[in-house]
Amino acid sequence: MTAAHPPAGGKLSRRGWFAWTAAWGLLPSLAGVLRRSRAAARNDNPIVEENQQPGTTQWQLTYVRTDGGSRPLRCSLVEGYASHTSIRPGEKLQVMVSLHPPGTFEADVYRLGYYGGTGGRHLLHLGPFQGRRQPDPPVGKERLRDCQWEPSFELEIPPSWTSGVYLIKLTRLPQANNPKTRVHAYQSYVVFILRDQRPAQIVFQCSDNTWQAYNRWPDQFSLYNDGTRPWALKAGVRVSFNRPYAKYCQILDAPLSLGSGEFLLWEFPLAYWLEQHGYDVTYVSNLDVHRSADTLTRARCFLSVGHDEYWSLEQYQHVKQAIQAGVSVGFLSGNTCCFVSPYGPDSRGRPERTITRAGRFGGVSPAERGYMGPFPLEGPNEALIIGARTVSPFNGGADWIVRRADHWLFEGTGMKNGEAIPGLVGWEFHGDPASLPGLEVVASGTTKNSADKTATYTATVYPGPKGNWVFNAATIFWAQGLSSPPGHLLPASHYTRPHGPDPRVQRITRNFLERAVG
Repeated sequence: MTAAHPPAGGKLSRRGWFAWTAAWGLLPSLAGVLRRSRAAARNDNPIVEENQQPGTTQWQLTYVRTDGGSRPLRCSLVEGYASHTSIRPGEKLQVMVSLHPPGTFEADVYRLGYYGGTGGRHLLHLGPFQGRRQPDPPVGKERLRDCQWEPSFELEIPPSWTSGVYLIKLTRLPQANNPKTRVHAYQSYVVFILRDQRPAQIVFQCSDNTWQAYNRWPDQFSLYNDGTRPWALKAGVRVSFNRPYAKYCQILDAPLSLGSGEFLLWEFPLAYWLEQHGYDVTYVSNLDVHRSADTLTRARCFLSVGHDEYWSLEQYQHVKQAIQAGVSVGFLSGNTCCFVSPYGPDSRGRPERTITRAGRFGGVSPAERGYMGPFPLEGPNEALIIGARTVSPFNGGADWIVRRADHWLFEGTGMKNGEAIPGLVGWEFHGDPASLPGLEVVASGTTKNSADKTATYTATVYPGPKGNWVFNAATIFWAQGLSSPPGHLLPASHYTRPHGPDPRVQRITRNFLERAVG
């Protein structure tokens, strides 16, 4: 099945779009907007062009229901997954959908972005389709649950679609003759990333390895469950990308994100903000960075976003190579590059469709030996590229406290040494800064952790070899300080919590990106 034309609607000129957003206070200044607009025009920035298209808030789910009982995170009424985590225009995406009990469903495809504050653009409506219950996979070696469902529909990605994160909203249609489904149109998402190969200012890496590591579908089969404990940090467990994403299971109750992994929770506020301000950004998966350093070196800046815990050794080496080649890196993330996660084939031999936890970057520290490992692999210390690393205890929070107010990172913020941005650090973070030439600790403080334990987080900046910069924000919550897209939820109290968009976080991020992309 091929894509239909985009939905009809009015199209603002570039001048009109920027005037409208500036008038509503959605951009920092008209002068800055015009500078970026002129640069975008020179560079034929597809993100500016894309965000002139009509947007909608209809990408959001309206009604969801999980199974309850022993499977409180699963929605077997309507659920699905895609054949690719990351795909290019011209390739075919297969979508596997299961309905229990059988019934009829429709599918709507959306690209997420800014779109005048709506957060999404509707691209395609498909169906209705007849859906049936597809089989739960057996428990395989290393507790692998690997679905091999039959495709429900196929979509050839049009060349006109822009790189980004796409949600397919599955809607189960009500059935008058079925008491379980006769009232509500139950919904869930299927998520995929559309990548391109063009040069760009910024490469935005989605943390999809980590999404899958925490995915408990169908019940207790995340990378953390070894069959005896729900939060085991050990080797010998494997998870597959061939399965739906269950409801998120950690520090935030977000049922309306069902099926989207963790993108809507920790990453979308950054994507929304970047596209709002006209940055030339292209999107990739962990797998794309694993496959080739060229994924990064085509850009001026690489961003690790949100909760980016699981990396392959190849991914580490490619990021290191990119830094040496002059690419700036923003680790706007926490708990980043913590576990060595090799890819493996699925049960039919398709490569790179499973991951496992095989080691700790930098090795298991003395503080971690009581609850982590043993592992067959050890990776290089992640602090050697990030500037700091995950420390133990790693689950906590704090205010983000400035230590170098005279640094260029804080220009225009008005911040002073000792000033804090409340709740910005959490729920995992980086500390123990590396001994790298020119590295500076720009923010630090003490976290509050469980059982009255504490740790020290450190946000760092260091220069690369070719005028590039590496900024480590040292928190999963950084994007929460940039924007609040439609439907976005802040996490509940977890020792501390972020307070939402903050002009200081926005200015710090702009300062870094101005150095990174020029």
